[in-house]
Amino acid sequence: MAYLLSGERPTAAAVPVHPLRTFARWLAEIRAARARRRSLLSLLELDSSRLDDLGVNRHDLFEALHDHSRNPGAALSQRRANSSRRWLDRR
Repeated sequence: MAYLLSGERPTAAAVPVHPLRTFARWLAEIRAARARRRSLLSLLELDSSRLDDLGVNRHDLFEALHDHSRNPGAALSQRRANSSRRWLDRR
């Protein structure tokens, strides 16, 4: 795509950044991370037999707590799936 004048640029580059929206999005991400952390901590309060019923153990929960990705629950869900698969294979 050729531009006629050297100062022309695509429309997408001219979109202004809204600092208030960016700040609000950052706050929402912080709140979501805090909610995930609280739910993982509440799972740690369960006894080992309940956690075993859920297909996780304390080690899995500690790893999910220290996972700083956006979705530590996905790794925890994968561990639950692996645990249930191993349980089914034993039968």
